[in-house]
Amino acid sequence: MDNGRLYGIGSNDAGASVVTLLQVFFILTQKRQSYNIIYAAAAEEEISGEKGISGLIGELPKIDFAVVGEPTEMQLAVAEKGLMVLDCVAYGKAGHAARNEGENAIYKALDDIAWFRDYIFPKQTEFLGPVKMSVTQINAGTQHNVVPDQCSFVVDVRSNEMYQNEELLDLIKQKVNCTVTPRSTRLSSTATPLDHPVVEKGKQLGLKLFGSPTLSDQALLPFPSIKIGPGDSARSHTANEYILIKEIEEAIDVYVGLFDGIDL
Repeated sequence: MDNGRLYGIGSNDAGASVVTLLQVFFILTQKRQSYNIIYAAAAEEEISGEKGISGLIGELPKIDFAVVGEPTEMQLAVAEKGLMVLDCVAYGKAGHAARNEGENAIYKALDDIAWFRDYIFPKQTEFLGPVKMSVTQINAGTQHNVVPDQCSFVVDVRSNEMYQNEELLDLIKQKVNCTVTPRSTRLSSTATPLDHPVVEKGKQLGLKLFGSPTLSDQALLPFPSIKIGPGDSARSHTANEYILIKEIEEAIDVYVGLFDGIDL
């Protein structure tokens, strides 16, 4: 602790939300609300693991709404981009680089890589914009004088709420010549209706509505949710990660203002 800052890995993302929401749980349960409250501090959020929130959902009663605590500077994320990681492979034919033989798999991959770079899916949204595709890794070749017969590359796909990941996968396979294998399709984009009572209350409180480009447990929730919490995502996963004590105190007031007495 130094000058109002609490330092430590995970203090900002998302330890501050964990302790803040626990205190809010205690406050809201001190009087009768129109809804029942469940507080869940789940693990494996960074890897979307089966022992995290997805393993807990089946043990819970019917859930009508959820709050996901993530560092958003207490602004209201009403939509979140999904994630699909693709392993792609272009195939050629090996040959000696000094002779006019073989089929270079790298050259075959270039056309598909260019497509991933340039293609824009037609459906875009106000908060999340277009689907974003980024080639982030590439690997080919065994030595300098051998024409590579295989070129593999990885594509990071960030979907918006207009597409399910399965739908995007089918469209991508129609457009490229390489083989495309998804590591998972379960982390689709989410969005909460803007006329939901919690969103309406947030607007009344002057909270900014936005779409989050980064993934969280929100992607695994099969019911409406928002993402909101103390802290700044720019501090996450940094050597000097910290949270301001003042941010936690202010966040408690905002959470209580959102949910105390609301009719869900």
